Amino acid sequence: MGKSFCLRASLLLFVLILTADCLKVEAQTCRPSGSIRGRKPPPGQCNTENDSDCCVAGKLYTTYKCSPTVSQSTKAVLTINSFQKGGDGGGPSECDNQYHSDDTPVVALSTGWFNNESRCLKNIKISANGRSVVAKVVDECDSTMGCDSDHDYQPPCPNNIVDASKAVWEALGVPRNDWGELDIVWSDA
Repeated sequence: MGKSFCLRASLLLFVLILTADCLKVEAQTCRPSGSIRGRKPPPGQCNTENDSDCCVAGKLYTTYKCSPTVSQSTKAVLTINSFQKGGDGGGPSECDNQYHSDDTPVVALSTGWFNNESRCLKNIKISANGRSVVAKVVDECDSTMGCDSDHDYQPPCPNNIVDASKAVWEALGVPRNDWGELDIVWSDA
C-alpha cells in the first residue's frame, strides 16, 4: 500500500506541475481578441505611401489587445511608416499630438506593446542587419481597430509590429528596395 500511495502522490504531483507549466505558457500567449470587417475606403481616403494596405470590403481582419511578452530581445516585424503631415501614418502622433520628420528615428508600436501610452516618448533599441538604432516611441500601431477614417482606412496592425520612420531603416543599413518588412529584435533602451 505504501508504494501504491507514493506512486499516486507522485503522479498527482507530476500532473499539477504539468498543469501549472501549461498555464504559465498559456498566460504568455497572445490570442486574437476579435475581428473587424473591412469597408471600402472612400475615393482618395487611403494613403498607399510605403505600400500601405487599404482595407478590402467584406474581408475579416484579426484584432489584438495584446502583444508578445517584452524581453531583452523581443522578436518583431519592422514596417515602414511616414509620421510626417500627409504621410501614410494619418494624423499627428498619439504621444505628443505632433508630426515627425521622416529623418527622425521614431516608431509606433502594436497596441499591446504601446501599453496604454506607457512607452510614450521613451526610447527603444532596434537591432537587425548587424546594426542597432535607438528610436523614440511616438505612436500606437492600433491592433484593435482599423478600416475607418481615424486609421486612414488601413487594416488593424498585427500584434508584433514596430512601425518605423525612414530614418530607422536607413540607420539599420537596409537598402531602399528592401524596405517594407524586416524581422528584428527590440528592447527598452
